[in-house]
Amino acid sequence: MKAVELTGEIVRLIDQRRLPGSLQHVEATDYREVAEAVRNMTVRGAPAIGIAAAYGFYLGALETARRLGPEADPRDLQQPLLQIASLLKGTRPTAVNLFWAIDRMMRRTQELVEGKKSRLSIPEVVEELRREAVAIHQEDIEMNHQMGRFGRDLIPEGAGVLTHCNTGALATGDYGTALGVIRAAWEQGKKIHVFADETRPLLQGARLTAWELVQEGIPATLITDNMAGYLMKLGKIQVAIVGADRITANGDVANKIGTYSVAVLARVHNIPFFVAAPSSTIDLSIGSGDEIIIEERKPEEVTTLGGIRIAPEGIGVANPAFDVTPHRYVTGIITDRGVVYPPYSLNLRRAAGVKSARG
Repeated sequence: MKAVELTGEIVRLIDQRRLPGSLQHVEATDYREVAEAVRNMTVRGAPAIGIAAAYGFYLGALETARRLGPEADPRDLQQPLLQIASLLKGTRPTAVNLFWAIDRMMRRTQELVEGKKSRLSIPEVVEELRREAVAIHQEDIEMNHQMGRFGRDLIPEGAGVLTHCNTGALATGDYGTALGVIRAAWEQGKKIHVFADETRPLLQGARLTAWELVQEGIPATLITDNMAGYLMKLGKIQVAIVGADRITANGDVANKIGTYSVAVLARVHNIPFFVAAPSSTIDLSIGSGDEIIIEERKPEEVTTLGGIRIAPEGIGVANPAFDVTPHRYVTGIITDRGVVYPPYSLNLRRAAGVKSARG
């Protein structure tokens, strides 16, 4: 199940707005169409939109190269690609993987056209950018499997596992982050039962996570968001695992709206609350969650359901797409480089590959 894939010069995306009713694909043939697919949530999930943006950047490079011609100076690619990068970054403000992927593509462009040993033609530069985008995709798949291996032992045999939003193959290059950890525990032979929050207002849990769990044959129960606390009180849930769109230097976690509530409920009921995210989601440039820009989406997502109005005309609406869970509620962060525990300000730097002053 590939949420995103590059086929020749086409970025092929599962249209996640159509699930679970039908499995349809959207084919983007230029970077503008990729940007719109990210903006309108045809593709969603922090790792998946980063991959899609990298492929969109490649399509932009391809289009620019054809306009300039094969004999042009490769350095002439840079300014148009900066504009393309800006457009892609402007689609969604909260998930850091989007910015990480585009910045990586821009750095690679600079290396290719300004490096001292660079003697590449424009077509050769574009081909190298295609390879970089494919590498971003492949690395994400490998990171997901690593997270699964590190995280599966944190799920007890026979546990009820609560998850929020969608963090499976649909949200990533393949396999999944939080749902990948759950999948790895199931593949290990553990008899677990998943409780999937529906995740209002766009129902990613009901539409997407539940669909993936059914496809995999993993025992699961769909619940509304406001049932989680009661099921914890009844002893149905032993661990909660969610994904992340951005993790700050102090361990605060931005994730789908409702995650904060799950974390607080888990703390009250003495249930471990884990976050699963690739190291690319760690943003050491931001000190705490207070600095994260939270995307506010259109009110119609709250006032309508399946195109049917469920709230009166004229009512005010708040629709933040994400919330921030303070690090004090996070038991541990499962990354592709291991499980990170407090103190996060120190240990997240190691997970992100940053050496301390002592080396």
